[in-house]
Amino acid sequence: MSRILTLLTVLVLTLAGGLAHAEEEGEAVPSLVGKRIAVSMTGTSHYFDIKAFQAQVNEIKRLGGTPITLDAGRNDRNLVTQLHTVVTQKPDAVIQTLGTLSVIDPWLKRIQAAGIPLFTIDVPSQYSLNNTTSDNVAAGRALAEQLVRDTGGKGRILVFNGFYGVPVCAIRYDELKKVLADHPQLQIVQPELRDVIPNTVQDARSQIAALLNKYPKGDIAAIWSAWDIPQLGASQALIDAGRSEIRTYGVDGTPEVLELLAHDDSPIGAVVAQQPDLIGRTAVRNVARYLAGQRDLPKETHVAALLTTRDNLAQVKHLRGDQ
Repeated sequence: MSRILTLLTVLVLTLAGGLAHAEEEGEAVPSLVGKRIAVSMTGTSHYFDIKAFQAQVNEIKRLGGTPITLDAGRNDRNLVTQLHTVVTQKPDAVIQTLGTLSVIDPWLKRIQAAGIPLFTIDVPSQYSLNNTTSDNVAAGRALAEQLVRDTGGKGRILVFNGFYGVPVCAIRYDELKKVLADHPQLQIVQPELRDVIPNTVQDARSQIAALLNKYPKGDIAAIWSAWDIPQLGASQALIDAGRSEIRTYGVDGTPEVLELLAHDDSPIGAVVAQQPDLIGRTAVRNVARYLAGQRDLPKETHVAALLTTRDNLAQVKHLRGDQ
C-alpha cells in the first residue's frame, strides 16, 4: 500500500510538472528589447541558485533584454548593500531570488517605493508583484508523508532547522510538524540541529557523526532537512558509520544527492526535486508580461516540485532535463 501511495503522489506531481512545461512552450512571451532587468541573487554557490540564475540571465537575453547581475555571496550584509545599489541603478524591473525575509523586506519596500517593478523567487514579500516558487506546502507535506511511510510512523528524527527565517524553509518545516502531529510515535530529537552556510556539507557530516556515537542503532529512524545540502552531509556520515537503518530526507534535487540516491545501499529515503531552471525562466516571463501591460499576474506562480525516490529517479531526471 505504501508503494502505491508513493507512486500516486509522484504521478500527480510529475503530471503537474509536465503541464507547466507544456504551458511554457505553447504561450507567446512579450519582448524585453530595450529593458534592463536586475537579477539579484542571495548567492550562486548552490545548485538551485546557479540554475535559477543562469535561467534568468539566458531568458532575459533571449527576449532581447539586458540583465544586470548581482550576487551577495550568501552574506546578509552584502545583500542589503546590493538591494540599495539596485535602487540607484533604476532598472526596468528587479527579480530577487531567496533571502531571509526579515532582513530584505525593508529594502524590497524601498524598491517598490522607488517605482521599480519588483518580482521575487522564493520570497513571498508583500512588496513583490509576483513570487515564482515551488508549491512548498505540497512539497513539504509529500516529503513528510514519505518519511512517515518509510519509518512506519515510529521512531526519533534528527531535524536540521537553521534557516526558519527563509520562508520556503519555514513552510517545509511547518508541514513536517503538521504531519508529525498525526503520528505521535514519531518524535523530533531536541535540541534541533542548525545547518550553516558556508561548509554546509562538512558541518552536517560532523554533527551527524557525533550524534551517531551518542545514539546507537535503533535510536534514530530518520534525518530531515529543509534543503538537501545538509541531507548530503548527513547521508555521508551514515555511510561512513555503516548505519543503514537510518534514512534521510530533503528538498532541492541537487545532482550529488540524486547520484547518491541511485545507489542500492543509499541512505537517502527521498528528496523533493525542484525545477530551478523552469522557475527562473517563469519569473522572467512574468516580468515580460507585466512590462508589456499584462497587470493581472497572480501573487504567486507555482512550479511543480517532484517527490523523488529510487523508484522514479530516472523519470524525474528526464523531466528536469538532467544529464
